Amino acid sequence: MTTIRRAAAHEQTPPALATQVFHIFIKATPQEIWDAITKPEFTVGYFHGGSVDMSGGRRVLRSPDGQVWNDDEIWEWDPPRRLVHGWRSLYDEDKAAEPQSRVTWEIEPTDWGACRLTVIHDRLEESPETARDISGPGWMFILSALKTLLETGEPIREF
Repeated sequence: MTTIRRAAAHEQTPPALATQVFHIFIKATPQEIWDAITKPEFTVGYFHGGSVDMSGGRRVLRSPDGQVWNDDEIWEWDPPRRLVHGWRSLYDEDKAAEPQSRVTWEIEPTDWGACRLTVIHDRLEESPETARDISGPGWMFILSALKTLLETGEPIREF
């Protein structure tokens, strides 16, 4: 293990990044949003080309070339309202060495024909590399690309 990795292994996540909450409104039904976050034919269009498999109580996300990016347990499955699963970034050695964090997806319909999608990524206190990676444009790119795909039928970009 390099000196940098040893130092990072003892680093704490800044409190402002330990729990990250993202809200976005999408003109789609709860079922359309649920399908988009749980079916591979949708995730390839907004999740950096990644294909999700939600079976056997696990959420496995693979890169376009088949590399496993995430392989985590599903803790809650309440379609089309709530999904909670673990998160470990296996595509990067330093992030993969960090403890597993948690991602919660909450879908709430509004009275005006859209849904509010809330993504909460928490349990990041001991995962500073992951916390930095997902903050700022990390999750916001994913959610913006998801919104664009659902509302226009077109991805933001081809992966």
